[in-house]
Amino acid sequence: MSGKIPLRKRLFISACAITRSSEFAARRLGTARFLPELFALRYSNMGGLDREVFAAQLAGIRSFEDERWCGYWDDIAEVHLDAAQAALEKLTDRKSLELRDVMRKTGPPHTADLAAFLAPAATLFADHGPQATREMIATITRAEARDLPAENAEAAFIVLDEVVKALTYFQVSAFPGETPSRMRAYARSRQLTDLIVGIFNEGLDIAVEPFSLDVGSEVVRGYSALPKSDEPVPSVLVTNGLEGTVQELLIPNLRHRDRGIAMFVMEMPGTYDYREPMSADSEAIYNSVISWIAEEPRVDATRIGMVGVSFGGYWSTRLAANNPALRCAVSCGAPTHHSFSSTGSVGIPEIILHALANVTGAGNPLSLSRRLRSLSLRDRYGDIAVPLLVINGDNDTLLSSRDSIELAERAPLGELVLYPDDDHCAMGHYEEWLDLCQRWLSQNFGGT
Repeated sequence: MSGKIPLRKRLFISACAITRSSEFAARRLGTARFLPELFALRYSNMGGLDREVFAAQLAGIRSFEDERWCGYWDDIAEVHLDAAQAALEKLTDRKSLELRDVMRKTGPPHTADLAAFLAPAATLFADHGPQATREMIATITRAEARDLPAENAEAAFIVLDEVVKALTYFQVSAFPGETPSRMRAYARSRQLTDLIVGIFNEGLDIAVEPFSLDVGSEVVRGYSALPKSDEPVPSVLVTNGLEGTVQELLIPNLRHRDRGIAMFVMEMPGTYDYREPMSADSEAIYNSVISWIAEEPRVDATRIGMVGVSFGGYWSTRLAANNPALRCAVSCGAPTHHSFSSTGSVGIPEIILHALANVTGAGNPLSLSRRLRSLSLRDRYGDIAVPLLVINGDNDTLLSSRDSIELAERAPLGELVLYPDDDHCAMGHYEEWLDLCQRWLSQNFGGT
């Protein structure tokens, strides 16, 4: 852990982690002190949440215990589902069309009635994403609504916006996975994502679909977004990190759908739905998914890239060195060497260390340290023969920015974009680096 967090605070967080007293301390000091510095920003970005409101909500929860943590965030999610239902009834004048019923029965014909009302707003929502206020939604719909009267477009946008906020709060509830209540919240978030994907598939000019792939004892579940093209198109496999989910990466990337690049989004092995811990052997899962993508008739197998965020960036880096099917790769905030050292662990919250142990299957701190050290890619940087875009903030308070700098310097075709005064994965420049990433991919796939 690095950055500008005071040493005294980092030592206190580590002392609580070592003594397993973070929960006790959180009862008095609040959970926010024992979460990553970028926690609030990350989920505010994901759900279009008002940051001050979310920060205040975060200050209101003082326990990580399963039922208390999840009950708190689940209740907020339900408020947003109620708001979505109210907007839907205003739009449809049909109280019998219940979102909660539909989300439990996703897919045609169950989403057909819902799509009929909401699909015309899908393009606006995909272009702009969730918004922090109703005033912002009104401004967008009044200026840009084409297929619906402005009032109806606003109501439809609100439904989509509130559903995304609900699934975001369920994701906060699910953080960082593993426990029963957290996994139930994760399942609710996935149900809502399936619902949203069904609307996008009806309303956008691309095919947005869930996919499921058996790989050995695992089942890889994710979402794809493919342009409707007569010719095979380039594609990118997108993967996230330790407690990240496909929902977090799918929706903000849809605004780039006109670039003609297919997108396949999957979660990192060892997290949430997976049965086995993450290890070096997890590379085989990614290789299988890449091979499956290459066999997709709508995909140009000679133009496949990979984008990894946080620990997912570790895998995009590793695959760039090892998988000849990749034409280019993006590594955002990746741990590759320094982040795995024991000297870099000062100040990492107990909940993150616990999540790392669960994901890697480590039974104790010594085992975790050994397993993480064994993942070092420092000796493989020179083997990355494809263009590699490396992105991070220069003040990474969760992992080490040194990894990003060294990776870009030592990879033969490495390029570094280090955002000043930004944190892990440059979350303060989230939309900016997503735009940069898409442009860079297009260029490396032979586009503009």
